[in-house]
Formats: sequence, C-alpha cells, structure tokens
Amino acid sequence: MKLTGNGNLFKGKGVTVELKNKGNAQAVYIQSPETDIKGVRLSWKYQTQKYSKILGDHWERSYGDLGWKSPDEHTPNPWYVMLHDGKQTAGFGVKTGCSTICWWAVKPGSMELTLDTKSGGDGVKLGTRVLHAADMVTTLSGVNENAYATTTRFCKMMCEKPRLPKQPVYGINDWYFAYGNNSQQLIHDTTKIMAEYAVSGNKPFSVIDDGWEQADDFSKHNEKFADMAKMADEVKALGMRPGLWTRPLIARLDTAKSRLAPSIKNRDNSNERILDPSIPENIEQIKHNISLYRSWGYEMVKHDFSSWDIFGRWGSQMTDELTQPGWHFNDQTKTNAEIILNMYTAIRQAADNMYLIGCNTLSHLSAGLFELNRIGDDTSGKEWDRTKKMGVNTLGFRLVQNNTFYAADGDCVGITKYVKWENTQKWLTLLAQSGSPLFISADPAALGQEQKNAVKAAFTHAAKVQPTAEPLDWLDNKTPAKWKLNGQVVTFDWD
Repeated sequence: MKLTGNGNLFKGKGVTVELKNKGNAQAVYIQSPETDIKGVRLSWKYQTQKYSKILGDHWERSYGDLGWKSPDEHTPNPWYVMLHDGKQTAGFGVKTGCSTICWWAVKPGSMELTLDTKSGGDGVKLGTRVLHAADMVTTLSGVNENAYATTTRFCKMMCEKPRLPKQPVYGINDWYFAYGNNSQQLIHDTTKIMAEYAVSGNKPFSVIDDGWEQADDFSKHNEKFADMAKMADEVKALGMRPGLWTRPLIARLDTAKSRLAPSIKNRDNSNERILDPSIPENIEQIKHNISLYRSWGYEMVKHDFSSWDIFGRWGSQMTDELTQPGWHFNDQTKTNAEIILNMYTAIRQAADNMYLIGCNTLSHLSAGLFELNRIGDDTSGKEWDRTKKMGVNTLGFRLVQNNTFYAADGDCVGITKYVKWENTQKWLTLLAQSGSPLFISADPAALGQEQKNAVKAAFTHAAKVQPTAEPLDWLDNKTPAKWKLNGQVVTFDWD
C-alpha cells in the first residue's frame, strides 16, 4: 500500500513512517500496531541518469560478483550504493547496526530504499512499539577525491565505532589442505613448522578449522582430538596464538523440537538441526560455547554458517527476498535484523577479549562487533580460478571496509600441490601487502625452500601496520590487476 503525507511523516491504514534528523543522518521510524509489516520502501527524486556506473555491496560475503556496473533498476544493492559519473561519486547508505535489512535500487530519475522488517519470511508483529529501522546517510566526493577514497570515507560515516584488532592479524588455518581431515597431531605439526616464520612482537594465529568437533555438539571434540584445552596450550608453547572455528546455530540431535528453527526448503538436513536464534535459551547455549572456548585458552573464534542456517540461502541467492516466504521465528515481534544483531551481540559478550571472525555473517550487522569479518566466499587450495574469482574480486571491492567496518578478511592463501605456485605466489603477495588479515593454509608437503622464503616475507609484511591497498583499475576491471601496495604500483597477471 502507498502511504501519504507531507514532509517527514507518512501514514496509511494504521502504518506510520517518520523521518527525523539525527546528527549527520536521517533516522527512519516505523509504527504498525495492528498489521504484520514486511517492509517499507522510500523513494526520492534524484538525477540518476548522469551516473554511468554504480557499485553496490553484498548481504554477507561477496561471491566474485562485485564491480562497477551499469545501473539496473531491478538489482538490489545491499546496505549502500555508490554512483559514479566519471568525475564525481555519490554515496547512499545506512549506518551499521541497523534494525532492518536494507537495500537500494537506482531507478531512472529516483533512488529507492527498501527496509525489510520481516521475521523469517513473514511480516513482523511490532505491536505498540516504534521501530527505529535505520539511519540513512549520503555523501558526495570532495575536490580531487577519487571513487576509492570517497567509498572508504563513506564506510567510516556508516560505521562510527569499528572494533579493530590491537595489532595486525596474520597466521595459519588448516582448511585449504586438510579440508576437515585435521587432528590434534596435524595441528601440532603444522603449527610447529609455520611458527618458524613468526615475527617477533606480534605472534601469528593458528586457527583450527572445521573437523575438531562432534557433528552435532560444538562443546565437545571428536576422536581426532584428545583435549582442546591442551591443544590450545600446545599452540601457545609453539609460539602461536590458538584460534578455533565453530558453527553456533547447530543443535544437538536430541534438542527439543520447540527450540528448533522452522523448516525451510533446501536448508533442511536430517543430520543438521538448527537452533531458533529468537529463543533466549538458544542464545544462552551459544554464549556457553563461546565462553567455553575462551576457558580452553583460545584467543580467537571464527563463527560460521549463521546466515545460511537462519535464511536457508547463501548471499548469492538472496535477491529482493532473503528467504522463502511463509515462515517466522518463535519470536515474531522482532525483525530478522534485530534477532541476528542480538545473537551477534551475545557472541561478542561471551567472547570478552577474544577476537572474533564473522564468516557468512551479515556485514553491516557485524561491523562494530567483530574484529574481523570474512568479506568473500571461499578461496581454494585446489582450484586457482576459484581463488582468483572469490579472493581478488572481494579484495578489489571490499577493502574499502578494511579498518572502517572491521579488519576485512579476504580468506586464505592455500599452498598445495594442486595449484601452480606461480599463481599462488601472486595471491600471497597481494594479500600479504594489502593491509588486511593474512591467513596461510599450507600443506607441509608443498613447502619447498622457495615457498618457505615467500611465507617468511609474507608474514613479515602482514605482521606490521600497512596502508590499505588500493585497486587502481577497479572502475573497469572486476578482477583488479593494477594495485597500489605500500605506496608502490604493482601489476598482476591473474591469468
């Protein structure tokens, strides 16, 4: 239905939308005491025709699909969108930590913002409360400010208080050579090998990825690991800082049905049951596990899969609907964004001073809560084309979020026998000098002297504070090849 009104107040059939000035932003407030409301769409007249290229963000991680593109009125641009006319850049966005999931559409002669208020796939029941849906911000490029600088500055506007690591984060992760076939002995051995290349004054992390846990219980290890607290102690004794992967919304198979999330097509798996994050008891279970990892001695936790577990879709499958319609959470009085933000905040509280890496997490709701956030889909230790697509693309178009939203994790460098070293070395060079986190996933069998020297050099770069890299050809290249790294122009041949 269409609301009518003047100035900043719009009403219709019991629904009220009000806009209020709030510092450098304009806040959106929604009331709908009697009607379940799925969303609000705002539209402004704007001379969009003069802009030849636009850049949107992604819901969670990107999927090798970001880039400056011709405007398409049917394409949703999550969280923010930048418009460029060859000289000037304009930005439209919402501040991080919002209570609705937001996206922009660039229409002929107008800009449109959708604020999704759903609970699951149904409308939220707001009752008598007023929902502070989002804070809108805009910007225009300054004199001699290029599109990259404008977008970076705009990210700072959207996230006023990022929570950042105290030192640059670098280290190792076992996933891209072990792929789940890890063990306490494997972690010990690879940590010992890679610890030789640690840089004094800033110890690297050794992150234990998927494969340590019991399938339906992330508070218990499986038979491949003897003791997770002793594992953390071993990593520390070898000169690294222990990290651990987890999947917070997996439920034990004996969990009461009343605590489980509603059934969703394509997500449901008889071996995987999903907790409903709107139920306080489930949030307490998540907090218990995060606190448990801290008590074991881990200094960083990577929590994964929560967007898939909540919506039953990957970010690449989310268009103008994030999930299938016709279902809602146990608590239908809260929006999806509020439920997710409450879960993220609980994870943050339980982690205390542990670092957190969000993976498959909504980026705009992660900013300000997690020190690190995975910005792209998985790279690979087996397929170079996948690393090029996912890794290089996400660095090219989301490094603007590095140290403005969080430390932007472009994923690992897999050093294996399956990918030509000449290609892996390029990705390693870019990531190590990007000013963003570096994680190397190296099969010991693939580490010759040349690889060892490269790892040492990469760790030396990544352990120190560096300027965030700038893709110099990003306006015209979805896989940027020309980069400014530490003040030097470097060109890569990704093919």
